[in-house]
Amino acid sequence: MVKVVILGQGYVASIFASGLEKIKAGKMEPYGVPLADELPIKIKEIEIVGSYDVDAGKVGKDLHEVVKAYDPEAPESLKGITVSKGIHLRSLRNLPIEATGLEDDMTLKEAVEHLINEWKELGAEVFINVCTTEAFVPFGSREELEKAITEDNRDRLTATQVYAYAIAQYAKEVGGAAFVNAIPTLIANDPAFVELAEESNMAIFGDDGATGATPLTADILSHLAQRNRYVLDIAQFNIGGNNDFLALTDKERNKSKEFTKSSVVKELLGYDAPHYIKPTGFLEPLGDKKFIAMHIEYVSFNGARDELVITGRINDSPALAGLLVDLARLGKIAIEKKAFGTVYEVNAFYMKNPGPKDRPNIPRIIAHEKMRMWAGLEPRWF
Repeated sequence: MVKVVILGQGYVASIFASGLEKIKAGKMEPYGVPLADELPIKIKEIEIVGSYDVDAGKVGKDLHEVVKAYDPEAPESLKGITVSKGIHLRSLRNLPIEATGLEDDMTLKEAVEHLINEWKELGAEVFINVCTTEAFVPFGSREELEKAITEDNRDRLTATQVYAYAIAQYAKEVGGAAFVNAIPTLIANDPAFVELAEESNMAIFGDDGATGATPLTADILSHLAQRNRYVLDIAQFNIGGNNDFLALTDKERNKSKEFTKSSVVKELLGYDAPHYIKPTGFLEPLGDKKFIAMHIEYVSFNGARDELVITGRINDSPALAGLLVDLARLGKIAIEKKAFGTVYEVNAFYMKNPGPKDRPNIPRIIAHEKMRMWAGLEPRWF
């Protein structure tokens, strides 16, 4: 079994939980799960054992009840799991949601100990972080990170950073755990957390799940680079109506997302073509089905100037939720392989900003093969 704990029971986590149970019950095909039936660990072996949130309207409720608000056809098998209180550290700032967190009643160090004790009771192995996008500052130094925890420096830390620290301490005590960081906060790209993970039996996958327009942009840029076409400029934007897009109306949170989305350009082309790649707006009627648009202008043979113009509507949360089904199982494989620290072979395919810090984005077709080989699967194209 793969015992999974969800951090942030919002749209993505709820679609993940609902879709996972439908696949396990044979009621849905695993479309959108890249390694659906290929891994030695099967989808039916994934078990959600815990869920954490800081929305006062969710904490203490049954997981089935919470998921049903996002998917009216939520499976009955989700009953019996209570959404527990997590850590917020201003993560719901400027959102129309009442926040409640462990740190409201205790120090951060006490909150970490509280979580570790709960996770031991659950027998947790893989932690999936899909909290709301945060404004953050990376640490870089493990000493600075540990000092911030010890001194209860709440202005310096984010919820994701505290969760990652707590999971490292938990992994050290139980012999291994995996942390899937599907949001932009730097964990796999922060040397402080990578060093901590290596010494604590924690595997990190991150940062920021690659879904929707970003991997498509990466594939197109790789195509142009391989044919030596010179890219003049790139414009790519997304507009959505879910809570994550609402959170991104906050300037500091938007900068976090913009960084991970823009990192592909120079790494794939070899030069930094002028570009505008960022989430640009919130429009509530769009809901979870975001609008994407892309325009790429480039020079071809004999000075010919060509353009690619792409538009689309993409269900935002299912695109990421399908990847999480793989990442949960790959997390268990990382624990079994003792691949502690961060795993570039996995990150390069599944993440917008693959850690560690000094490793670049690479064409997704190459990343896909490297990931398959790391997982012990036969390569498809090599």
